[in-house]
Amino acid sequence: MPVQEGVLEVALPQRHALRPLTEFSGSLAQKVYASLREAILSLSFRPGDILRKPEICALLGVSRSPVSEAVARLAAEHLVQVVPQAGTYVARLSLAEVREGAFLREALELAAVERVARVVTDDQLVLLRRNLRVQEALMQDHDFAGFYHTDALMHGLILSFTGFRRVASLADTAWVHVNRARQLILPHPGRVEATLAEHGQIVAAIEARDPQA
Repeated sequence: MPVQEGVLEVALPQRHALRPLTEFSGSLAQKVYASLREAILSLSFRPGDILRKPEICALLGVSRSPVSEAVARLAAEHLVQVVPQAGTYVARLSLAEVREGAFLREALELAAVERVARVVTDDQLVLLRRNLRVQEALMQDHDFAGFYHTDALMHGLILSFTGFRRVASLADTAWVHVNRARQLILPHPGRVEATLAEHGQIVAAIEARDPQA
């Protein structure tokens, strides 16, 4: 993956449409934000793409106001860059931000696994094992998008099992730029298998009530 001046230059997957707002909860502005954010994180909106508000309004069937509010929130997360007199663009992948996000997320998740290994319930273990089986099936089917989604669900489960309300939100914020980079890494030969093996070790450690296992 070549790097130029701290920015990752990568091959990008085919673009897809925004998910309909009916698939999200919250206010209209929250739904627009969630739809746009997911599209950016999944690389449906590619790094460097211009965000045309009239086009987004037409795709989602909303006025400019909730779109403008969503763009402002995305800009605060450094997912969108607003250039006066030039336009609004999807932020490019920054190597520095990816490294920082990975460091912060790893620290949070290590602490989460240590706690969950002490407090996990049998029902929670069932959910983790079930998720692991789904990941294995998706890997065998070469369904990378499905694997990525199920992988994210496992991380979310572990964070939620800590019992701390804000941990998942903090981890999501820390890893916002890593999520885009991971979409490109997982399809590489051997990467999905390695990720699944890592997840198996994590679940085994939690099941053994031994985070060091």
